[in-house]
Amino acid sequence: MNGFVIVKYFSSPQAVQDDRTTEQGAIATLHLLELTTQDFQRHYLRPGKPVVITGLLQHQEPWTLEFLCQHLGNSVFPVRQYGRDRYQQDKREWADMGSGVTVHSLSFREYADLIRSGQAYEQDLYLARCGLQGTPLEQAAVLTQAESALGLSGSVTPLNLWCGPAGHTSCLHYDPMDGTLMQLVGTKQIILFPPSQLYNLHPFSVWNHLLHGAKRRAVYSQVYPNRPDFESFPRLQEALPYRIDVTLNPGEILFIPSGWWHEVTSVGEGLVCSVNRWWNVPWGRSLRNWSKWRAHLGSVLGLPHVFSNLISALPTAAREQKLKEIIQRF
Repeated sequence: MNGFVIVKYFSSPQAVQDDRTTEQGAIATLHLLELTTQDFQRHYLRPGKPVVITGLLQHQEPWTLEFLCQHLGNSVFPVRQYGRDRYQQDKREWADMGSGVTVHSLSFREYADLIRSGQAYEQDLYLARCGLQGTPLEQAAVLTQAESALGLSGSVTPLNLWCGPAGHTSCLHYDPMDGTLMQLVGTKQIILFPPSQLYNLHPFSVWNHLLHGAKRRAVYSQVYPNRPDFESFPRLQEALPYRIDVTLNPGEILFIPSGWWHEVTSVGEGLVCSVNRWWNVPWGRSLRNWSKWRAHLGSVLGLPHVFSNLISALPTAAREQKLKEIIQRF
């Protein structure tokens, strides 16, 4: 079969050894206590291969809405306003996407009230990529211990909170850095495609950054993987055999290497909460990773827009928060 498969291993220490002989691109599920630092580095980090790791939250209090209000209640975060009808539109008509969408700064307690009232769901208001630095959860012991157990180093960002009602979708895109997605409350369905399918997934042009800055980014795909339009995007047919579907449950970590496409949907009911962090890509893989450099090229092309936005924000009364919102887009 031409494509990728999902392979799961659970309780045997032989699992890591067996995984070395599976079809290239297969995704393993391994327990944190059974995956040594050396095995993770050798079989996943260096080659840039995704893996699901279980056993993260055995001793962690669940990050429920009440837990988050207790620890983050007065912290102010930018909340993205996507709008419930966005994903019925042709993406080529979108004025913004991802971190470029309109944001409103709210305390976490205010955002929690919107979740409880149902307004966050109705308007698809999502608290995304919100750095936890300066909060009581900045160095959550269980999370940082899991990162240390994997031997991860060279973090590019602090821990970031991703939080909102079930039903939200972060549309198909890739990141130029390696990422660890840690699922804390609720479940996420994730669609993955390998970096080799870059152009078969019809990404937006890097030249968009010259005209739109970070609002229309080259790391996003123009296609809907669950609603394929082969007439408009014919190469998508070549990518679909490489699609991988992953269900990420509470207590699990998904390692997403640089350049791997992913679409993430919060499923079920109520609050769905994750934390992620981005990491430098090992040089051996970074140098040959065109997807990574393509994303950086787009960021460079968008710098005039960044400087313009920064200058516009300086005279405003809410200067500090405006600057925070601009920086968060990158």
